[in-house]
Amino acid sequence: MPARPCRQSIAALLLGSALGLGGCSSLLHEGTADLAGVGGAAAATAVTKNALVATSIGLGVRSVASAGLQYGERKVHQAEQDRIAAIAGPLTVGQVARWDIAHDVPIEADAQGEVTVSRLIGAPPLACKEIVFSVEDGKDKAFYVAVICQNGETWKWASAEPATERWGALQ
Repeated sequence: MPARPCRQSIAALLLGSALGLGGCSSLLHEGTADLAGVGGAAAATAVTKNALVATSIGLGVRSVASAGLQYGERKVHQAEQDRIAAIAGPLTVGQVARWDIAHDVPIEADAQGEVTVSRLIGAPPLACKEIVFSVEDGKDKAFYVAVICQNGETWKWASAEPATERWGALQ
């Protein structure tokens, strides 16, 4: 019987280690999924001796863990987009400002860069702005174009196109 608490301790240690490697996205994805699959299969073998049922439980736990990680990534990306929009909203065309974000959950590395408004789109009550922003990674900069729109007092991300390259399918 002592094997079960040991497995749970190892799983918790591995999960904690995986979360500490937030900048290693592929490792985080695969590590979370694999750890959940192994942990689910280990738990399933304690419940049943049927290999098909144990495998199904392991795969189910793996899928739930992957979906949970993707949800967390979407929330991190939304926070980053909201931060850029909040900084760019008050800017006039041609003004440049710095933006940065420190993520609460270390799924991804903290980010920073500059943002400027390149043009105004629409008119009140449909006030939008096209923005150009950079993401700085040490010495390198990557540039992206997006659209933000005013929703009451808040500026929100309104375009999906730059998200496909910058944030993958999980905008």
